Amino acid sequence: MGKPQQAKKSTARPCYVCDYTLLVPVLLLVGIGVAMIYSASCEIALKQFGNEYYFFEKQLIFAGLGAMVMLLIRFIPYRVYRPLTYLFFIVAIVLLSALLINGVGQSAGGATRWLRLKGISFQPTEFAKLALIIFMAYSLAKKQDRVEELNIGFLPHVLILCLLSGLIILQPDFGSIVIMWMLAWAVMFAGRVRALHLTVTFLMILPVAAYLIVSSPYRLKRFMIFLDPWRYPLDEGYQIIHSLMAFGSGGLLGKGFGQGYQKLFYLPAPHTDFIFSVIGEEGGWLWVLIVLGLYLIILWRGIEIARARTDFFGSLLALGITVAIALQAAVNMGVNLSLLPTKGLTLPFLSYGGTSLLINMVLIGILMNIGMARAK
Repeated sequence: MGKPQQAKKSTARPCYVCDYTLLVPVLLLVGIGVAMIYSASCEIALKQFGNEYYFFEKQLIFAGLGAMVMLLIRFIPYRVYRPLTYLFFIVAIVLLSALLINGVGQSAGGATRWLRLKGISFQPTEFAKLALIIFMAYSLAKKQDRVEELNIGFLPHVLILCLLSGLIILQPDFGSIVIMWMLAWAVMFAGRVRALHLTVTFLMILPVAAYLIVSSPYRLKRFMIFLDPWRYPLDEGYQIIHSLMAFGSGGLLGKGFGQGYQKLFYLPAPHTDFIFSVIGEEGGWLWVLIVLGLYLIILWRGIEIARARTDFFGSLLALGITVAIALQAAVNMGVNLSLLPTKGLTLPFLSYGGTSLLINMVLIGILMNIGMARAK
């Protein structure tokens, strides 16, 4: 009887080992966000609620809850989401549809994007993004043997996008629709859908997008402001001008924490859509580059995880999560720097908003599990 062979040592990391390459940048961004939300919102909170810590305290609670959820989700095998794909999608449709019911949807700034139940506000569009990522990964992985066929790999996913877009545009939330379509295109491309189908349809969508802009005076004006915000200094161009002034006055090292001027009722939504501008003014370009660097680390690690997976579902799921976070961050920063037309999108992990923060932390928890899971 020969000498027994020594068992090969597994190179897979145990699931309880934390992915610090993801964890550290995310926690740093959340920490920076909580601090900057206090700085950006204290005057507004004091005027509206008589408590300068109002937004800070709420975001701090969501940050703690989000961290716990993220670390918990990290232990849930990502493969369990496959049989739950259609449940997630149905729940997303129900929640988006509920916004259309009078008395259920909550309006703010001319848009109905929040569900308010028993004092708790929830933004269904954020959950819909999660459902879309899981659905695209599941569907494309399942159809790999016929994914290049038009009616198998392409049309069903476009129809799903149209359904979600139809519900979201009624809010309206044009920015989230753009993010969803860009996300879906990226995942379909990675899922080996024919480039011809993606390219031709993209060219067909351009006239539709142009019509949606031209047919809405509100969107058309936003586009014109993007081209020349200084032409409307006291109108819709006001927020972009003050955003650019914040970056310009911050210089290299910034004015110092809490010393920003534009947040003092000049820059609209300084703790949500334009928190990046507050960072630019108080932290200067140094902190702008630090924040950008943290996002790039998350992007790099997410792509690395997607490339390392042996099963296609896990790979596409990791890619979808990474692209969703990176796209929203890029669009928000682009808007703050007047590189893109104004859209009401939060900056992931940094902007005030419980739903956005919690969903993004869930996404990171899933991404961590994909990165730590053993190949099967």
